[in-house]
Amino acid sequence: MDLSNPGFLLSVHSLRQLPEAEFPEIAFAGRSNVGKSSLINTLLGRKNLVKVSSRPGKTQGLNYFLVGKELYFVDLPGYGYAKVEKQMQMGWQSLITTYLETRSSLACVVVILDIRHPPKEQDTQLLAWLKTMGIAIVPVYTKIDKLSGNERFRNAEILDAGHTIHPTDRILFSARTGQGRDELEHALEACIAHKDLRR
Repeated sequence: MDLSNPGFLLSVHSLRQLPEAEFPEIAFAGRSNVGKSSLINTLLGRKNLVKVSSRPGKTQGLNYFLVGKELYFVDLPGYGYAKVEKQMQMGWQSLITTYLETRSSLACVVVILDIRHPPKEQDTQLLAWLKTMGIAIVPVYTKIDKLSGNERFRNAEILDAGHTIHPTDRILFSARTGQGRDELEHALEACIAHKDLRR
């Protein structure tokens, strides 16, 4: 998988704006402030390609990035932030749901969870829905550098149990140290390879 020369392509606010489905797509989903932007930047080896904001709810469309001239990364709007207007939340939800249900080039969804927090209902619902739809999932537990080794192990076990995730199926990740980056890259390569086999 070529992760070189990544660049922002466009922000999609309606299905009509989606680019042609010519490359595999990897979508990144998670609650607001789980470290989604930092994860994508770390994966691509860039500091500020995806803007990191302290204001939850900043991403308001499906942000497309062309990676290696053969792959799309799609940064989905964060969810679960109460201060975003309900009408805007509903608009995001409709766009995201339709995109995930119908996008033929979607290889997998990276579902990002903050390891410091217990299982959240919205995350559980998203994971269950993706499984029901037959969409490949790569769960990633972020911000592991903020916990001690014992806390990290205990919290990971709690998230595993709460979301019915097997330990071998998720990745522990730190944008600060880079831990988990190579493992995530390999997991995404496997998703793309599997997608190609099914074509």
